[in-house]
Amino acid sequence: MTAFVLVSGMFTGTHVWQETAARLTAAGAEAHPVALTGTEGPRTAPTSGIDLETHIADVLAVIDSVGTATDRKIVLVGHDYGIHPALGAADRRAQRVDRIVYLDSGMPRDGAPALAAVPDQSLRARLAGAGGHQGAGEVLPPPTGHDEWRLWGSIEGVSGTALDRLTALAAPQPLGTLLQPLRLTGAVHAVPTTGVLCTENGASIETVQMLVGFGDPALQALTDPRVTFFELPTGHWPMLSRPAELADVLLRAAAGEGHRLVPADAAAPPAHLRPFLLDVPEAPRERHGRVDLHLPDADEPRPALLFVHGGPVPADARPTPRDWPTLTGYARCAAAGGAVGAVVDHRLHDLADFERAAADVAAAVESVRADPRVDGDRIALWFFSGGGLIAADWLAAPPAWLRCLAVTYPVLVPLPNWGLSGTRFHPARAVADAGALPVVLTRVGLEMPEIAATVEEFLAAAGDRGADVEVIDVPHGHHSFETVDRTDESRKAVQRAMRSVLDRVAARRDTP
Repeated sequence: MTAFVLVSGMFTGTHVWQETAARLTAAGAEAHPVALTGTEGPRTAPTSGIDLETHIADVLAVIDSVGTATDRKIVLVGHDYGIHPALGAADRRAQRVDRIVYLDSGMPRDGAPALAAVPDQSLRARLAGAGGHQGAGEVLPPPTGHDEWRLWGSIEGVSGTALDRLTALAAPQPLGTLLQPLRLTGAVHAVPTTGVLCTENGASIETVQMLVGFGDPALQALTDPRVTFFELPTGHWPMLSRPAELADVLLRAAAGEGHRLVPADAAAPPAHLRPFLLDVPEAPRERHGRVDLHLPDADEPRPALLFVHGGPVPADARPTPRDWPTLTGYARCAAAGGAVGAVVDHRLHDLADFERAAADVAAAVESVRADPRVDGDRIALWFFSGGGLIAADWLAAPPAWLRCLAVTYPVLVPLPNWGLSGTRFHPARAVADAGALPVVLTRVGLEMPEIAATVEEFLAAAGDRGADVEVIDVPHGHHSFETVDRTDESRKAVQRAMRSVLDRVAARRDTP
């Protein structure tokens, strides 16, 4: 028999597991929701002295209460913040826990506090700045309405009635549980794991595989055969929005089922390192700091296209983006078309790095415009994937010399779990101020659903404001189609996008 130990996330208690637990029990398993100290009962309950160790002890008590029969398996499920006390407990009972399920949660590391996983970056910075100065018993107030829950994750699929109940039963989160670092001995690493990703909250198996392909050492453990993954097409609270599907996934996870990732060093190179789909001749190439210039055969200053990669990309990823076949391929296409093709290695290494990456892009623009071989009044910016959010700066206040802005399989609205919704990096809002700036958008038909939704939101906003957006569709294309879909459809899409951008950037404006 399988015993599921269910650990809830921030502001919530055992009540969120009610339907899922009932379905697990009906399937012949046991379900043990953990009552974390300070999260049950009235909002005015004392919280003094409650920290992460308190909640680890709560989980340990439940694990120890489950029988030790040889045919009984314990599956520890941690949702959101709940993965921190779950991991802490599993590290101390590694011989008793058969599997850990990360339910739409982060990947805590030894020495890191749960605060590091709080999606709202401004709140995270504020609490981190306060450090250890919180008074005894201080708490983080719970959400008081539907909109406030969105700050903590997508509420897609959760009914209004369920959200009202969630709000009514929400408990303050003791700050000590967020600020105390998680301490692990390493014993927990021997326990098999399963990740359940909620796609409407911005996570998918495809995105995780892409990150693994970048070579991040911290993610290579996810390719272990004992690690499996599932997706649920819902928001951050699947136990409320899809309890039956969640119960089924948990039962399958307990049986060792699920998708397994491909190691980054497998025979086939990751998508971003496969050859570009067009055979483009090399152009003279120069490296200036973070920027590479691919130069056309021209005697007079020429227009320039600056290509901005996506991410986040690990800081130690090699080769760096400006040497990726896709970006060098586009830059060579620009040079073949008579423009300077520039590629910038910006420092988007983490979701908290958008400010720094945007500054790198702005500096690259000025560097390119200052080059004597560039006509500084005829510039285009071209953004890819997660770098699309940086385009908001240029949509919100397009300078006169910016003749075109292009985006290819872009993220155009911050994903719910990125913690950027309150920042300026929101192209779907910024497009309202784009004026007459032409935008060339390449959209793939087989896009990850969480990213495709951001493109549709952007197009709706652009349509409302009458923005000049040309959409180039690749119906059978995937994310990174230039290296994974070597078809005539893909080639024509790249050629059309390049031609459209070059035509716009080369056009001279009449002077008054």
